[in-house]
Amino acid sequence: MKLFITPEAEKQIKQKMRVNHSIVTLKYETEGCGCAVSGIPTLELINQQQVNEEDYVRVATDAMDVYIEKTKLVFFDDEMKIDYLQEKQIFRLSSPSEILNGRMSCQIN
Repeated sequence: MKLFITPEAEKQIKQKMRVNHSIVTLKYETEGCGCAVSGIPTLELINQQQVNEEDYVRVATDAMDVYIEKTKLVFFDDEMKIDYLQEKQIFRLSSPSEILNGRMSCQIN
């Protein structure tokens, strides 16, 4: 899997990181969506101790490592980009063929 984080998205994510040991996860949120295959991608900053190698895969980018739950990989494309739209103050996750989430949030847990 290839994931590109634009410089503006990198800047915004790093501003949201509260402590040095926060890490970035790309989640596929299904809560409240009706079923397990209906969901939306979101960014979440979590404590490093919450991630274990059995459940997550690390995706290296030029900007930072991003962790994705192994069971949710099927919902993501092989090539994706995380961008930040300054005028709307939102993140966008896209692939060459589609926009996966045009109004993606970045939660801090």
